[in-house]
Amino acid sequence: MNRINLVTLGVRDISASLDFYRNIGFKAHIVGDEAHPTVVFFSNEGSKLSLYPIQELAADINRDNPPEVSKGGFNGVTLAYNGKSEAEVDDIMDRVVQHGATVVKTPQPLSWGGYGGYFTDIDGYYWEVAYGAEWEFDASNMLVLD
Repeated sequence: MNRINLVTLGVRDISASLDFYRNIGFKAHIVGDEAHPTVVFFSNEGSKLSLYPIQELAADINRDNPPEVSKGGFNGVTLAYNGKSEAEVDDIMDRVVQHGATVVKTPQPLSWGGYGGYFTDIDGYYWEVAYGAEWEFDASNMLVLD
């Protein structure tokens, strides 16, 4: 077992989160009707991301005793967008802010020689946007790790 096919974000307002991700460039496949989606899938280059109502996600784990839904804060998980230039990092950060994200670390030179920053989406999920001069990408825009 060495594969992650899907990352699902539990969201408080699936329609608002759908709008946010569409506005920053994600292409959506919606299950249910457009106004009230049941689940949303985004096909990205190299991975898939989905949105699902957070209370329903907790109930899916255990209907009789669902895990407590976080009230916010950092839960130790980040998502990442790996850019191909410093300018791309800046462009992505500008775009997400226009659509409701909050910058929590302004893009800057990083201790390991790269360039990047962090934002939180409208549900408080932390995203890193970073660039490394030595990074290479495959045909699906997946970061190649040697």
